[in-house]
Amino acid sequence: MEIIHRYFPDLSAEQRDRFAALGPLYAEWNERVNLISRKDIIHLYERHILHSLGIAKVIHTTGMFDGQRTMSCVDVGTGGGFPGIPLAIMFPRWRFHLIDSIGKKIIAVQGIIEGLGLTNTTAEQVRSTDHKGHYDLIVSRAVTTLPEFIRDTKHLVEKGAGHMLYLKGGELADEIMPVRNSVRVHELNEFFSEEFFATKKVVEVAM
Repeated sequence: MEIIHRYFPDLSAEQRDRFAALGPLYAEWNERVNLISRKDIIHLYERHILHSLGIAKVIHTTGMFDGQRTMSCVDVGTGGGFPGIPLAIMFPRWRFHLIDSIGKKIIAVQGIIEGLGLTNTTAEQVRSTDHKGHYDLIVSRAVTTLPEFIRDTKHLVEKGAGHMLYLKGGELADEIMPVRNSVRVHELNEFFSEEFFATKKVVEVAM
């Protein structure tokens, strides 16, 4: 939990309480549903929560969105609720909808949302290609290659007005090359000093 305070010192008391509650909630739900590797649960705050909040760092530092403005955001392939749940805590004025094709994970995510009392967040079992929602922003954490992800999600935002922020790692030149959209890559090691973030990135795509 201290690692969140270090990089986000201006959290409200409610935000601090919710981030603190994530540890016990994930430990409980991970016993029922494999949301996070059993070996990785001890790294929950660094490798999952802080990693998700890399998107918040990009939003804050670039000024691409006003955090106080009401926005709609879809987390595609949310898995265990990342990056959607940490972002929903960080941006309480935004509306978040978390989708995944695996029903048992969505049940767990709904349980965590209820446990936190997050009224700005919903979850649904549905494939992105079948989802009919419309949003200002798409977020996700490396569910497929960038071109495939854009192809499968572009219908979720208004053409020319939507954005995508995609957490990805490694060398991305080959993935970005065929993409016709405007792409900007943000290195997370510019925000976070831990070794885990050495090759981690947020890919910003104008949709």
